Amino acid sequence: MGRDSAAGRRLHPTVLREYDIRGTVGETLGPDDARAVGRSFGTLVRRAGGQRVAVGRDGRLSSPELAAAAVEGLRASGAEVVDIGLGPTPMLYFAVHALPADGGLMVTGSHNPPAYNGFKMTLRDRPVWGADIRTLGAWAAAGDWEEGAGALAQADVRDRYVARLLEDVALPALRVGWDAGNGAAGEILERLLPRLPGAHEALYTVVDGRFPHHHPDPTVEANLADLKALVRGAGLDLGLAFDGDGDRIGAVDGQGRVVWGDQLLMILAEPVLADLPGATIIADVKASQTLFDRVAALGGRPLMWKTGHSLIKAKMKETGAPLAGEMSGHIFFAHRWYGFDDALYAALRLLEAIGRLGRSLADLRDSMPAVVNTPEMRFPCPEARKFEVIEEVLARLSAEGAAVDSTDGARVMTPEGWWLLRASNTQAVLVARAEARSPEGLQRLRAEIDRQLALSGIAAAEAAH
Repeated sequence: MGRDSAAGRRLHPTVLREYDIRGTVGETLGPDDARAVGRSFGTLVRRAGGQRVAVGRDGRLSSPELAAAAVEGLRASGAEVVDIGLGPTPMLYFAVHALPADGGLMVTGSHNPPAYNGFKMTLRDRPVWGADIRTLGAWAAAGDWEEGAGALAQADVRDRYVARLLEDVALPALRVGWDAGNGAAGEILERLLPRLPGAHEALYTVVDGRFPHHHPDPTVEANLADLKALVRGAGLDLGLAFDGDGDRIGAVDGQGRVVWGDQLLMILAEPVLADLPGATIIADVKASQTLFDRVAALGGRPLMWKTGHSLIKAKMKETGAPLAGEMSGHIFFAHRWYGFDDALYAALRLLEAIGRLGRSLADLRDSMPAVVNTPEMRFPCPEARKFEVIEEVLARLSAEGAAVDSTDGARVMTPEGWWLLRASNTQAVLVARAEARSPEGLQRLRAEIDRQLALSGIAAAEAAH
C-alpha cells in the first residue's frame, strides 16, 4: 500500500492507471489510500471551481470501507458529498447530471477479480484520466490539498435513473435473458425488467462481491455459458450480460452465439445514422473492418480511435459523434443520452434497434460479412518495455513499406485482412488481434504477429485473460 509522509500519502505507483485508480486491496490499496484519493479529488473539484461531489460504490466486499474513507477525504478537502450508495458506475455518472454535482467518484474494481478495487472519477461531464490521475497522485504525495469540512448528504437516485433509462426508448415486446453476474447492475435490473414489454428472465441479480457463479466480464466467452444455456433452453430471442460495474455489455443471439462489441455497434449505428445522416461513429482500433465499412455504407463517417473509455469520450466531445463503442463492450451514446458508457442504456437501445430494423438479433448477425478473427490476445511484456516494443514494430513495418495505421499501436492492412499490436494502458501486456477472410489467411496474420514479437524478444505465449 501507499506510504504516509509528514503531510501527504504516496500512493503505490502501480495503482495510478491511465483511466482510473485501481489496485489489490490489502496490498497496493487500502482505506488510507482511499482517504488520500478522496482528498486529492476533492481538491481537484474545488480548484476547478466546483464544490459538490456525488459518490457511488459497486458491490465488492471492500467497497463500503473504501467509499467511507474516500468520503472522509473529500469532506476534509472542503467538498460537499452526496452519497448515492450501491449501484452501477453509469448510475453515478447519471447522478452527476441529475443532482447536479460538480464531480463524481465511483468506488469500483470494474471487471477485475474480487481482490481488486479502485476509483473512477468524472469532473462534471469530463472523465478524469491520464495527466489528471498523475496530478492526483502528486498532490497526494505532497499533501497539496485544500482544507475544509464539507457536508455529507444521502440521495437515492435509483428510481430516477430507471425512469430516465426508459424515458425515450420505444421498445418491442421481445423475450430476453439477462445476466447481471452478481455485479452492481443487479438491483437496477430488478427494478427495470418489470417495466419492459415482452418476457424477461434474469440470472444472478443479487449483488455479491464474491461473484459466486462466474466472473463478471462479458467479453470472455466462458462467462456467458449460463446466459447461453438460458437463451437456448427457454427459446428466448437474445441474452444480455453486464460487467461488474455495469458499464460494459455482452450479448448472445437466439442461437446462443456471441455478438461482440463491434457487431453490436454495427446494429446500433443504423438507426442513429437514419436519424442523423452523415454523423461520425467512433470505434476503437480493435474493432472489425466490417464495422468501419458498414458505417461508411450507411452514409456515416467512421472514425478509428484509441482504445480506452476516457479516450473515446474525449474524442466524442471533440467530434460531436453521437455514438461510439469498443470491442470491450463499452458503448457510448450522445444521441438522446449523455455521452457516457452505460450498458443498461445500451441494452435498451439494442432492443429498440432490433424492433426498428424488424429483424431478430440472429438475422442481423447472419447478415454481417463473413470474416474470421482472433479474440483479443495478450502477451506479457514488462511495463517499462511495452511502448518501446511498439516503436520497434512500427519502425520495422515502415522500413518494409507496410500499410500501417498508428493511431494506437500498429494496425496493419494486408490483402488477407488486418492485424493489430498495441501496448495496454492498464496492464504489463501487449494486446493483439487479427481478422481475415479465411482461416488460412488468419493463420498467416497470426504468424506475422508472432514474428514481430520474436524480433523484439517477446515470447509469443499468450497470457490468460
